[in-house]
Amino acid sequence: MLKRQNPSAPERSRDLAAHGGALPMSHNDSRSFFNLSQLVLSAGQIKQSPALKHSKITYFEVEIVDVQSKKQICIVDKVPPASTILDVKHKFHKTCPQWYPSRVGLQLERNGPFLKDSISIQSLAVSSIVTLYFTDLGQQVGWTTFFLTEYTGPLLIYLLFYVRLSTIYDQVESRKNFRHPVVHLACFCHCLHYIRHLLETLFVHKFSEGHTPLKNMIKGCVFYWGFTSWIAYYINHPRYTPPSFGHKQVSYAALAFLMCEAGNHFINVALAHQTNSEGNRTCFPSPTYNPFTWLFLLVSCPNYTYEAGSWISFTVMTQTLPGISSKSQAVPCLCHGPGVWLFVCVAHQRLHFTQFFPERTFENTFIFPSCSTGL
Repeated sequence: MLKRQNPSAPERSRDLAAHGGALPMSHNDSRSFFNLSQLVLSAGQIKQSPALKHSKITYFEVEIVDVQSKKQICIVDKVPPASTILDVKHKFHKTCPQWYPSRVGLQLERNGPFLKDSISIQSLAVSSIVTLYFTDLGQQVGWTTFFLTEYTGPLLIYLLFYVRLSTIYDQVESRKNFRHPVVHLACFCHCLHYIRHLLETLFVHKFSEGHTPLKNMIKGCVFYWGFTSWIAYYINHPRYTPPSFGHKQVSYAALAFLMCEAGNHFINVALAHQTNSEGNRTCFPSPTYNPFTWLFLLVSCPNYTYEAGSWISFTVMTQTLPGISSKSQAVPCLCHGPGVWLFVCVAHQRLHFTQFFPERTFENTFIFPSCSTGL
């Protein structure tokens, strides 16, 4: 039996070509085609180059105009819609370095209020060009610097009078007259009061990043430093006479002073933590187990009430006319400076914590600062 021989590869190729068949691909060719197919499939759709995309962001131009002369100062261009007034101030500072951001006041209208730093440009724009009026607010200082300067001065000034410098008092008379113990106690209470203020400024109070004009700090320093000099001069004078009722008057007044200082501290701590139990919302401070916070049931700002109580106790303890006069002079001063601040605090509390105020009385600074006088 004859065995059939398989045709060789060249003979099969010739036979297929003779019958019109397609030649099969070699193994290497088919492998290359398979790899190319896999590459095309894995690549997917060809993405458009980012450089070819057109940006849809609309930029604003902010025109800065002087509020007095109405002359254009500069134009801040390419301001994104999400930018705020503070961002515009920083860009304006780069163009005009003499006006740093805290010194710049921007208004939408000439007689309008100053715009807050958190306001966005997009909320003010009615077209692609926004016109803002510029006002130079003068030299500014931070709130921390403001209070540290005010409180450091009285602390040092009182100590200068306490050591009885030769430029202030007669040295012969200073050596001859004996210092009454209330003089040392008064120095201790006065230093304690302002050291507490300094520590609370650094570690308790929460100040915003805002600023205040330098002239306001100068006014505050004149008030605090001037009255401190007046009080300290008479209390530390070699001819100073002790209180009329002696040790009993000094003891009770000193105890009242220390209680008011403690109450003032606890109230400031409560005001610095005005958050609810969840810790995400500001709430009005309420009385706690601490007896010093129970004054919230009667007045809106007990810290001012305790402050007034401290100085009344200090005046009774030392029995000095300047102490009484300085506090009586403080009442009209409060109407122009700290009194306005007190009214702002109470107005803010009435706006945000309306449900609490029917139970509390207002603090009338024109009669007696921070007492429960009512309206």
